[in-house]
Formats: sequence, structure tokens, C-alpha cells
Amino acid sequence: MSRKSPFASWLCAMLHCFGSYILADLLLGESPIDYFSNNSSVILATAVWYLIFFCPMNLFYKCVSFLPMKLIFVAMKEVVRVRKIAAGVHHAHHRYHHGWFIMMATGWVKGSGVALLSNFEQLLRGVWKPETNEILRMSFPTKASLYGTVLFTLQQTRWLPISEANLIFFFTMFMIVCKVFMTATHSHASPFAPVESFICPVFFGSVSSGHTSHHHDQHGASHEVSHPPPPLAKSKEELNEGTRKRKAKKAE
Repeated sequence: MSRKSPFASWLCAMLHCFGSYILADLLLGESPIDYFSNNSSVILATAVWYLIFFCPMNLFYKCVSFLPMKLIFVAMKEVVRVRKIAAGVHHAHHRYHHGWFIMMATGWVKGSGVALLSNFEQLLRGVWKPETNEILRMSFPTKASLYGTVLFTLQQTRWLPISEANLIFFFTMFMIVCKVFMTATHSHASPFAPVESFICPVFFGSVSSGHTSHHHDQHGASHEVSHPPPPLAKSKEELNEGTRKRKAKKAE
């Protein structure tokens, strides 16, 4: 797409870089293009976009995708993610002092705004995959941002007895270790899966029973459709009438 439509490719790259700021500004009633006034950030993002797609022999892409370099960038990204979550919660707390859900929503989109905008970004590329909705199937960074913003909201409202600096440090270490390990081992398993598998059936019920009954209903319906009832047998009068018609045709 970068060769056929460079402008659409550039817009997608800008969404990946500044999507979290755009969503957060929309939630707080501020201008969604305010961050684009930072010329140095836009120029830097544009330079990286150009080198990724148009560097000769893909040298820049090969360098940044080299595993040791990639792990360094992954760790740096998680450092920025945690600071964005903390800044989003702090900003919302300043505007809405008692708005817990506003703080959590703002911190969440600050940490995972790029993923939440994935469907809109797909539309810019001419692709529509609603099954990849990030809210329906959360990735590890999206879930971690949601849990992290809850912790930072509790800290801002003085319900969590820990300083903001210590919380940033511990949560950053957790995110770096998890994401670097997942990237190095090419794993997609969520570290929250064991806890979620224990807690979710207790509070929200098990999905297996409903899914099984639904599966049986569908199977029964398909069985009925695939085996229609046999046609009714013709009566004796209809058979005699058909015999008389065939004999009349032969006589003619």
C-alpha cells in the first residue's frame, strides 16, 4: 500500500504514533489535532515512516527488526506506555476530581489508543475485519493498560497507599519483563490468563455450557435441514389416473 497510496500509508503511521493522544483529547473535549502542533514529533514520525517503507534494500527495517534491537525498542515502548497511562489519569483527575471512570477511560486510551483505533486504521487501508475488534479480543498491552489505569486511578484517589513514582517503577518493570519475554519467545499467551480463568467463571459464569447447548441446537437444526421429510405416497386413485393417461397417449 505504501507504493500505491503513500498518503494513506502515512496517515496510518500517524494514527499508530498519535492515536492515543487523539482519543484522549476527544474524551476530554479538547482538540484531537492539538498534538500535531508539535512539529518535531511529526517530523520524526514521518522520517521513521519513510525509512521503514522506502529505505533501499529495506536496510532500516532489517535493522530495527533484528531481535536484540527489537527487544530494546519493545522495552522502551513499555516505558512510554506506562508514563502515558499515568499522565492520562493525572490529566483526567485534574479536570474531573471525582470522576473515577473518566480517569480510567482516559488512562486506558492513553496506553492502548493505537489498538482501539485498529478498525478505523483498517478502513484507511481499505480493509474491514470486524472480528479483530480490540475490545472483543483484547491483546496483552490493552489488558495491561486497563488493569494499570485502575491501579493509577486508585493511587490518584488515595485508595492505594503507594507513591506515584513507585507505582510507575513497579508497573514499568512488570510490563518490560512480560513484553520482552513474549517477544523473545514469540509467545501470544497472556500472563493474566491463569488468574482470569479462575476469576471469570466465578463472577461471570462459564461459557462452555451455553456454548455447548448452542452448538447442539445448531447441530439439531442442521440435521433437520439436511434430512427433509420424505414425500407423501401417492394415493391409489392418482396411480390409476396416471395409468389411464399413459394408455391414452399410446393409443394416440
